[in-house]
Amino acid sequence: MMGRITPIAVGEKTAAKMMDMTPGDFRRLVGAGCLPSPITLTSGIERWRVSDLESVLNGNAMNEDEFTW
Repeated sequence: MMGRITPIAVGEKTAAKMMDMTPGDFRRLVGAGCLPSPITLTSGIERWRVSDLESVLNGNAMNEDEFTW
């Protein structure tokens, strides 16, 4: 039996939910540079790396140069 899949990248709504905030608040913090920018997979499809969001919460990513995008 296959185990549960752990996402490595998520959309804006899920990323905001992971950070316990509204999508609007999440997007404002991304725009202000307080949270990592999404990666673009293809035209119109953006995702946030779960590892980048976790780094922010763990205090491991202190500035944009340290994110892995």
